[in-house]
Amino acid sequence: MQSTLSRPTTHRRSGLPRTGGSTPRQPQVPLAPAPVRRPLPCREDDRDLWFAERPEQLEIAKALCAECPVRDACLAGALSRAEPWGVWGGEIFERGTVIARKRPRGRPRKVVAA
Repeated sequence: MQSTLSRPTTHRRSGLPRTGGSTPRQPQVPLAPAPVRRPLPCREDDRDLWFAERPEQLEIAKALCAECPVRDACLAGALSRAEPWGVWGGEIFERGTVIARKRPRGRPRKVVAA
C-alpha cells in the first residue's frame, strides 16, 4: 500500500523568504572598526595609590583619573554606593562624601611658617 502523504518539492521551510534566484545580492556594508580600548589607570598603575593616606599620593591618583574614559561612570557609581574612602572618578572620598583636598595627618601648626 502506498502512502498518500504529499511531500514538498523543495527543502525550504515554510514561512521563510526565498533566497537566490534572479534577485541580485546586496553588498555587505563593512562594519566600523572596534574602538581602541585604552587601559584604565586604576587597573594598570599601583592600585594602592587610589587609597593612599598621604595627600600627595591622592593628588597623583586624581591626575591619573583626569583622562580616564570611564571617569563619569566611576564617579556616579561611587556616589550611588557612598564609597567610604579613596579616589573615585577623579574625586577624593572621605566618609562617603567628596572632599576637595585631604589634609595631612597630625595637628596643624599654630604659627604659619614664613
